[in-house]
Amino acid sequence: MSRRKRARRRGPPAGPAPARRAASASPPSAPEPRFARREALAAPVLAALAVGCYLPALSAGFVWDDEAFTGAAAVRDWDGLWRIWFSPSEIEDEGHYWPLVYTSFWLEHKLWGFAPAGYHAVNVLLHAVNALLVLRLAERLAVPGAWLVAAVFAVHPLHVESVAWVIERKDLLSGLFYLSAFLAWLRFADAPRGGRGGRDYVLALALFAAGMLCKSIAVTLPAAFLIVSWWKRGRVTGGDLLRTAPFFVVGAAMAVADVSFYEAREPLSLGYTAVERLQIAAHALWFYAGKLLWPDGLTAIYPHWEVGAGDPVAWGYVAAWAAVAAALWFLRGRVGRGPLAGVSFFAVTLSPVLGFVDYGYMQFSFVADRHQYLAGLGPMAVFVGAAAVGAERLPSAVWRRCAAGVAAAALVVLAALTWRHAGVYRDGVTLFAHVVAYNPTARFAQQNLGKALLDAGRLEEALAASRAAAGQAPDDVKAHANAGVALIRLGRLEEAEERLRHALSLDPRHPVVLQNLAESLRKQGRLDETLGYYRAAMEADPGSALPHAGMGHALFGLGRYEEALRSLDRALVLAPGLESVRTVRDSALSRLGDR
Repeated sequence: MSRRKRARRRGPPAGPAPARRAASASPPSAPEPRFARREALAAPVLAALAVGCYLPALSAGFVWDDEAFTGAAAVRDWDGLWRIWFSPSEIEDEGHYWPLVYTSFWLEHKLWGFAPAGYHAVNVLLHAVNALLVLRLAERLAVPGAWLVAAVFAVHPLHVESVAWVIERKDLLSGLFYLSAFLAWLRFADAPRGGRGGRDYVLALALFAAGMLCKSIAVTLPAAFLIVSWWKRGRVTGGDLLRTAPFFVVGAAMAVADVSFYEAREPLSLGYTAVERLQIAAHALWFYAGKLLWPDGLTAIYPHWEVGAGDPVAWGYVAAWAAVAAALWFLRGRVGRGPLAGVSFFAVTLSPVLGFVDYGYMQFSFVADRHQYLAGLGPMAVFVGAAAVGAERLPSAVWRRCAAGVAAAALVVLAALTWRHAGVYRDGVTLFAHVVAYNPTARFAQQNLGKALLDAGRLEEALAASRAAAGQAPDDVKAHANAGVALIRLGRLEEAEERLRHALSLDPRHPVVLQNLAESLRKQGRLDETLGYYRAAMEADPGSALPHAGMGHALFGLGRYEEALRSLDRALVLAPGLESVRTVRDSALSRLGDR
């Protein structure tokens, strides 16, 4: 057997594949311009793909947790930038300390207010930039099919949640700094000692810290450095550990600070045992891998699954991952270290959100598409790289062109799925109707759908969704409140009163319930009864203008014009745009003038 045949039978080298060299020592001059044009077009075509499949997102509005920044005074006010960085607890609906994300929102508000199109455009452009960084990173690591890896990243529908949902800017910004830090680290690692490597090291550490100030999932970056070192050389040296130590220290310190800030504001203890957390993590990894390979049935809230120490299916997920890891380890001499490195990157990058520690979204689901915005790069590199190597070994140019056609068709399909799924985030009604369709028992999905339908003026549908939410969770005050508001607007005042009194029995100081119960009584002409509820609503939410406005209306109806004026003036101080209040105020002044 010839040496060449023996080498071919042994398979690819264990480390990163070298670039394929031309067969001739003196290649013809004609192909050079074509190659140059192809290289020049790679980045623009990739960016166009990343932007093109997200065009539906540009016409979308704000949904769900976007109110965390649209309702934040720190984002609206000119002096809010200081509060974003040094008084983050003022952002009431954000439990984490991720000031760079809110700084970007603050800047955009100063440019175009709360016009959604601008925020969506920035998200799409950030994703395009990240796709270009993935291309550069894959090329730097000599991953076979680097451009195709970046293209799959650009158009994969799993990333829709991160791109089309504005509040998930945190995934895009943390990804931007993460990938930039990775490139700076590789320049440092490859630089000769005594060169400019020191500057790249400092830059990588600074970019890593910036990524942590966008989303703490970036904490796994130094572990990724070690995985790449092992992939390249087959070992992790003491020097590797020493050089990554500052990254581990900075990441751990910032992660602990963020978790402490979160727990101080939103204490959470879900009570899972260590065994159950292992089962959750193993199932989640298979779930993520499945959605990556077959992105069907994507939704914002996936169903919870059952876990338990005696559940054989749950243990099956654990055993399956152990078998995969063992197989890739023992086969690394035949298939190379790349598959194990890619799978390790996938698991390590997802580790902060696999359920080993409690985080808020676990109350809704154990998994979320956005969590693998970066983690999916590992399997993408493995599968696309293997396909690229296989295509190069095809026996003829015709077959290689066919392989290229299959790859192009796959990109088209993924882009089409992304285009379609991006439309789900158009508005709250579309988003939560989609969630309910795929996961009817999703926690709070029916409630949020009812609120979105109320805002859209679709009252009968809002009432039906709110009743469904109350049926799923009888103690859900907001569901009963939404049903009560829908009944008020439908003119079914006695039913509204009954529903709102039930809600009040669940939470006697809920400001929305108090306000709307008073409204239902006022519309029934029971003006004296309303005053106590309006006062209670004012005490429960002193910053709301609505109880003062309602009180003014009721006092006007009772002929107590001077008191009405005081309430109406207070309402206008809190919300100057309430035109109906101005109308009643003018009438009260007129009545007082007639005396």
